[in-house]
Amino acid sequence: YGAYCVLEPSRGYTEEQREQIINDYYERSSMRGVQHVFGVSRPTLSKWLKKDENNPAVKETLLPARPTDELELDEMWSFVLKKSEKRWLWTALCRRTRQIVTHVIGDRGLKTCRKLWKLIPDEYKTCCSYSDFWDACEKVFPKETHQSVGKETGLTSHMERWNNTLRQSNARYIRRTLTISKNDFYHTLVTRLYVIRYN
Repeated sequence: YGAYCVLEPSRGYTEEQREQIINDYYERSSMRGVQHVFGVSRPTLSKWLKKDENNPAVKETLLPARPTDELELDEMWSFVLKKSEKRWLWTALCRRTRQIVTHVIGDRGLKTCRKLWKLIPDEYKTCCSYSDFWDACEKVFPKETHQSVGKETGLTSHMERWNNTLRQSNARYIRRTLTISKNDFYHTLVTRLYVIRYN
């Protein structure tokens, strides 16, 4: 006696329900939207997202590289909280597998491009690579294997198509959207989850 209890205690979510909720979040909905639709609290969703021990590293999702593989590089504009707070997503895509070999979010300068180069797995660093005429790539990637090309060549078309797929699938990358990332942690996390699941 003197104890308190909840008349109708809430039940935990199954793994299938969690997967469905997280899928909805990383594609289109905001945390508030997920809360309205599924009834899951934002702190609970945040805890699920931060608990990423079951998510492999991007490198672990890749098929084995081949000596003849070629990389397509590009950078895409996004923002955090407000459009004046720009973030650039740099990506390297394997033309043969269509997988994202690595990615990094930062500014559009040499520092972020160097991070991209360092994150490329060693077995891909000897591959030929193609990018637009942004001078950061020309300065960072080896001249022996890198080439700057125009869109009319089609040598970066798969990378550009992936950028479009990301914008259509993930609301945080749509230029006009109400679903925005309010801080860099979630912007980076959702992007990473998208790349892993895409690969």
